[in-house]
Amino acid sequence: MSDTTHSLSAHAPAEAHGETRRDFLLLATGALGAVGVAAVAGVFIDSMNPSADVIAAGAPIDVDVSKLSPGQQIIVLWQGHPMLIVNRTPALLKTLQDPALRSRLRDPDSKELQQPAYATNWHRSLKPELLVLVGTCTHLGCIPQFRPDVGDKDLAPSWPGGFFCPCHGSKYDIDGRVFRGVPAPYNLPVPPYRFLDDKTLRIGENPPNQDARFTLSSVVQL
Repeated sequence: MSDTTHSLSAHAPAEAHGETRRDFLLLATGALGAVGVAAVAGVFIDSMNPSADVIAAGAPIDVDVSKLSPGQQIIVLWQGHPMLIVNRTPALLKTLQDPALRSRLRDPDSKELQQPAYATNWHRSLKPELLVLVGTCTHLGCIPQFRPDVGDKDLAPSWPGGFFCPCHGSKYDIDGRVFRGVPAPYNLPVPPYRFLDDKTLRIGENPPNQDARFTLSSVVQL
């Protein structure tokens, strides 16, 4: 399968002033083909970054997700942390409520405060297909790899698709829920976010009237 490259943009909201323009972040994509093989490519996101005082205040960023195909992940930076955005395929979503998978997870029902209340559901997201996570392993802060291929022989024949941290072997499912028996103690955090419209994701703001006080500092562990 040939590699494909997609360029998506992350921008500080228009109300943030004093912005400077620079290329700042690697975009990693993993496109699932008909037989579940990932095609991976990388480009840089062209981003409008807010000024230092706005960054310090935790300004939200807007991400155009309209070109994010099923089976792909992109990474954007917010408050110094990588944000993983994944368009999950129906096949990946189907695994999430499998009792066999749930029995292998440390916190399958997201009881630990690693996400806002609106993401405390079986898909840990506002929209089932679109997952937004803080890409920081809860063991020692490494960035987990996106490993969506079910049955990836390098991980395990029973691998359901998800995230793997190569530093010390921690594993998470495609919800970002941590497996039992790995060094990481908690699920990957879900940041505050909402959708402005069908194609625009805003990271750094909660949906109106939902968990308005939730911030990254609310989670048990980054």
